[in-house]
Amino acid sequence: MKRSTGLAMLAMGLLAACAPTPKREALVVGESPCVSGRFDVYFVENQARLTDAATVLLQTAAEKAKECRVNHVRVLGLADATGTVEANLSLSQRRALAVADALTRAGMPAPAFEVNAAGDAGAVNASGADELLRRRAEVFIETSPR
Repeated sequence: MKRSTGLAMLAMGLLAACAPTPKREALVVGESPCVSGRFDVYFVENQARLTDAATVLLQTAAEKAKECRVNHVRVLGLADATGTVEANLSLSQRRALAVADALTRAGMPAPAFEVNAAGDAGAVNASGADELLRRRAEVFIETSPR
């Protein structure tokens, strides 16, 4: 019995050695460029016009996303506590729309954009101090490999 088991094991080992070896490229997989993420687009005080740096950032994001399946894009416009509540809500809406429009013009392959505005909600913390860097839009892009 021991001898037949040993012969069977030897035969299986020889057959396994005859199997084709996969190519290295098939075994080594690089990092996928399709990773969901978040970034901020900053604005000049009281403006919803994109800066040159913001335009480049959005064009780069759209270009990278072309390699992926874009499942969802959310843009949230924010404003600081300077001005009235109504003015800040309007400003944050214009900021969010400016970002979404720029991504669309740059070719972002998104099925739809979720565009929201927070105005100055959250611009002042519990101790009454202004939150820093609120003159922005937050962009969330959910992607997956094709």
